[in-house]
Amino acid sequence: MTRILAAGDLFIRAAHLRRSLEQALDGRAVEIRELEFPWPDAPFGRVAEVDEASGTEDQLIEALQGVTAIATQLAPLTERVLAESPDLRLIAVSRGGPTNVNLEAARAHGVMVANVPGRNGVSTAEMTVGLSLALLRRIPLSHNTLLSHEWRGEFYRYGEVGGEIAGSTIGLLGAGAVGAHVARVFAAMGADVVVFDPYLPAGVLDGVVRRVDTVEEVFRAADLVSVHARLTPETEHLVDAERLAMMRPGSRLVNAARGGLVDYDAVADAIESGHLAGAAFDVYPEEPVDFGHRIFALAAAGHDIVLTPHIAGASRETTDRAADGVAEEIRRYLAGEPLLHPLVEFAQGAAR
Repeated sequence: MTRILAAGDLFIRAAHLRRSLEQALDGRAVEIRELEFPWPDAPFGRVAEVDEASGTEDQLIEALQGVTAIATQLAPLTERVLAESPDLRLIAVSRGGPTNVNLEAARAHGVMVANVPGRNGVSTAEMTVGLSLALLRRIPLSHNTLLSHEWRGEFYRYGEVGGEIAGSTIGLLGAGAVGAHVARVFAAMGADVVVFDPYLPAGVLDGVVRRVDTVEEVFRAADLVSVHARLTPETEHLVDAERLAMMRPGSRLVNAARGGLVDYDAVADAIESGHLAGAAFDVYPEEPVDFGHRIFALAAAGHDIVLTPHIAGASRETTDRAADGVAEEIRRYLAGEPLLHPLVEFAQGAAR
């Protein structure tokens, strides 16, 4: 009998993975084992050579004995785990960027790997729009005044009121699964959407956005810049002091992608000087965050800064898409069909 490990956590529960596996594998004789990691109650982190993982190598090795395929989000699939799990043939990881999987080790050990790109695209896009609206309309600040039992009039003063999406220029750095959805929403709201994405295929988003050839053109044009690039050595600090200085005074910045894409010290400087009107962040250079960073002090002092704890992708629909996505990859593998989203793939029979 084929054994499958549903290695969940407190967001994508083992029970969610089991349900999707049972639906996808209806009628096939399989044994589904369950394991659950403590994230997000306990932060994920580095385990051996992989990042953003939860749990330990030892508990995963024990659970993988006799297992053909694993469905997971955060299991630490390291060189050691792969070496000591001789029956494993497929890793189905429910993330777009599976940094918790040692892909080279998987390739060396003949283990196939598939992922679920775009699982949280809609959720993150909607959160980005929400952060932008909260920032533009000063929702958190005005909300807090009511909690303090204050009815303050300055939010209706001309110099204090926020702005609208309609008629503004929104700049997007990246137009993948998240950025493309954000672009369509903002365009539907009446914004002029400017996009820099050298990987965006010709014709995609035509009639929705204006494409530009350089990052700098986005900063010079936009009233609000939203970051949607993947973090790589080339994109680290894509938003830096020099580019922030290119923005018009009173512009705003939103980042719900990755903390490393933005120089947060430069943003603090720009807000403190008054050059930026405000910023909204769901991601940070360090997570859990360094509460000593000036961003938090500026927010506490009443600057227009909206902060959330990396929850943009956290929706129940994201959980469903993730669980269904890994279950479909496992179904395909067991049926001898090509994987939908292979990261490591071998010809049938060539895996270990």
